[in-house]
Amino acid sequence: MAPRRQQEIFNTTLTLLAEKGYEGLTIEGVAGRAGVNKTTIYRWWPSKAALLAEALVEASMLDQPTPDTGSLQGDLEALTDNIVALLTAPPAADVAVAALAAAAHRPELAASAQRFFADRFAREQPIFERAVARGELAKEADPMTIMDMIAGAVWLRAVFRRQRVDREFVHRVVATALHGTTGPRSEVPG
Repeated sequence: MAPRRQQEIFNTTLTLLAEKGYEGLTIEGVAGRAGVNKTTIYRWWPSKAALLAEALVEASMLDQPTPDTGSLQGDLEALTDNIVALLTAPPAADVAVAALAAAAHRPELAASAQRFFADRFAREQPIFERAVARGELAKEADPMTIMDMIAGAVWLRAVFRRQRVDREFVHRVVATALHGTTGPRSEVPG
């Protein structure tokens, strides 16, 4: 299948997930909106769970660049801004919340969520490798824990508490993840 056609199918899958939830997502609906035959979809993906699993990782709708600002703090703040956009800007926000809800109730989708987060973490790994090379981060530091702290704080504030996530919060959460509550404090960038 041509990559452009595949992206259309993935983005349509995520759009329909956001609009209708997992229960309302159907192969027929995806095929109709994407302008392909449902047998074409079934040829590549045996079920809507399989289609959604691949769409979560491969769809351009959820693609985010890996920042390279020249500093760990800057990279993590830019990455956090990406997470904030993912969780607050439609249609990606609707997709993220619908996918999380579906994965929480369906074991076949839990693996999809794990694959999504593993893919994201693999994309973020160069940030930490560069920081170690620059001497900004100890080799023994655990990048996954740092990302869990940052992303978890954003998810909790933006999705569950429905509070605004502003630049000051982004700066504070990254600084706290890197330095703790008693570590060096820098001024919030203007």
